[in-house]
Amino acid sequence: MDFGLQGKWALVGGASKGLGLGCAAALAAEGVNVVMVARGAEALEAAAAKLRAAHGVKAVAVAADITTDAGRAAVFGHPDGPGTDFDIVVTNAGGPPPGDFRDWDRDTWIRALDANMLAPVALIRATIDGMIARGFGRIVNITSSSVKAPIDILGLSNGARSGLTGFVAGVARNPAVAARGVTINNLLPGRFDTDRLATTLTKTAQQHGVDVDGARKIVGKTIPAGRLGTPQEFGEVCAFLCSRQASYLTGQNVLLDGGNYPGTF
Repeated sequence: MDFGLQGKWALVGGASKGLGLGCAAALAAEGVNVVMVARGAEALEAAAAKLRAAHGVKAVAVAADITTDAGRAAVFGHPDGPGTDFDIVVTNAGGPPPGDFRDWDRDTWIRALDANMLAPVALIRATIDGMIARGFGRIVNITSSSVKAPIDILGLSNGARSGLTGFVAGVARNPAVAARGVTINNLLPGRFDTDRLATTLTKTAQQHGVDVDGARKIVGKTIPAGRLGTPQEFGEVCAFLCSRQASYLTGQNVLLDGGNYPGTF
C-alpha cells in the first residue's frame, strides 16, 4: 500500500532508539525525509546514517533536547532541515520518573509538564499553521497507555500526558484544522521491547532467578498477545496514522498494547 508520503518531511523526537527510531524508520521506508532529534549525538548520527543508506532519504540528525526552547530552535534553524515547514511531526519524550506524589514539589511537576505536555504543544504551535496553509499535516503524539489506565506510581506521567490529551482533543476537532487536511492523534504504547523496559526486565530476572530473555517471556505472558511489542510494528502504526489513507482519523487515542487494557471502551 502506498501511503502517499514520498518526499514529505517529518520531525521525530527521541529518534536515536526505541519507539522514536521505529517511527523514523517506518516513515523513511515510505520515502519521507526525517529530522531526527535526541540528546545522544553518537547514537543519533548512527541511526540517521542507517536510514540514509537503507532508504535513500534525507535523514538529518540534530543532537538537542527537544523539550527546551534552545533545542527546538536548533531543530527549526538547522540548515539541512525544512525550518518549520514539516508535513509530519511525531512528538516523543521520555516519561518522568515514578514515585510517591507526596515527594513531588512544584519544580518536579513543572519539569514533567515541560517535557510531556508543553513541549509537544510548542511543536504543534510552531508547525500547524504551515500544515494548514499547505492542506496537509499529520501530528502524532507518543504518550502512554497510562493515559487510558493510570498507574499509581506514574502520577507525573498520568497528569502531564492527560493534559496533552485534553489539549489535543480540542485542537484536533477545530474545523480550521480538521477541514484543512491536518490530523492530530495520540499513539499510546503499552509494553514494548525497548531500552526503557530493560531496567524492569532486569529486576524481573533477579526476582525469578532467570536471565533477561527469561524475564522477557515472563512479562510477555502477562499480555494477551503473549509477547512484548516491537519498535518496528509501533513505527508502522505511526506511519499509517501519517498516511493519506488515515485522513479521516483525527482526535483519537490509539492504544497499542497487545490487548492488555481490559476495558470495553
